[in-house]
Amino acid sequence: MIKTFVVDNDRLRLTEDLAADGDRVVWADLFNPTKEEEARIESWLGIAIPTREEMEEIEISSRLYIEDGGYFMTAVLPAQTEADDPLMSPVTFALAGKRLITIRYHQPKAFKTFPQRAEKVATGCTSGDTILIGLLEAIVDRLADILERAGREVETISRDIFEARSTKASKRNRDFQELLKGIGRKEDIASSVRDSLISLQRLAGFLAHVADQTKMSKDVRARIKTLSRDVLSLADHATFLSQKISFLLDATLGMISIEQNAIIKIFSVAAVIFLPPTLVASIYGMNFDIIPELKWEFGYPFAIALMVVSAILPFWYFRRRGWL
Repeated sequence: MIKTFVVDNDRLRLTEDLAADGDRVVWADLFNPTKEEEARIESWLGIAIPTREEMEEIEISSRLYIEDGGYFMTAVLPAQTEADDPLMSPVTFALAGKRLITIRYHQPKAFKTFPQRAEKVATGCTSGDTILIGLLEAIVDRLADILERAGREVETISRDIFEARSTKASKRNRDFQELLKGIGRKEDIASSVRDSLISLQRLAGFLAHVADQTKMSKDVRARIKTLSRDVLSLADHATFLSQKISFLLDATLGMISIEQNAIIKIFSVAAVIFLPPTLVASIYGMNFDIIPELKWEFGYPFAIALMVVSAILPFWYFRRRGWL
């Protein structure tokens, strides 16, 4: 599918007829394009559109390059970020003269919100370079929102792990399996956003070089520098968030080990407490003919009392030493 936009009173307006408005089109957005649509854009611009396989290459030279007078920049962007399983896929931005071409195979939210805003408000997006800057700013804003939401959810997980309540009911209700799943989902989001920010950081550096080569306006170059600083600060925040998530993972595993050790300690103490009574019962259960207490009137109560005392003494000793 191809969406084309023209400038109308300093605002972007969607147009359906590329053949009629070809000279006025400043942005062509290709979503999951077919071979025919790619050939149509290539014939219109006179440049080769990268294929999906070429967009997925991880080499920097395959993602940031100049060809046939066009400047091609590819970044990895997340989609479906409202859920905990974001879809990561590359998006290519191509500057050809005063036109911007975007090629993508998924739906990052910025590609929906930015055109809607540019159609309603005069954002100064009148050429390919200014549209590219505005679109990248919308993408960075979206990534910042994702990190903020993930940070709040990580704080909630942290409170669940280190909750101040120490009652037995709260310990039983603490589901470590769900906590581990939540930590894993947040780590997936943080790492995905961090990968996206790293690719955007490289893109911003290449775009600054393109701005110098093509003599873009001073305002555009200033916005590129601001964009680079924003991406760098968000990358640092994503790194901090990943480190905090790793700490919470270690803390959760430590809590699980503590609870397991407490359970094992209970069984160990119970075994030690019942060991002396078992010894007494075993002695009086031996099949010897001569056992003095067998003919004794108080032999049975004596054996029972001895077993009770032998169980109470270890329990009292463990309590006094603070082992229980």
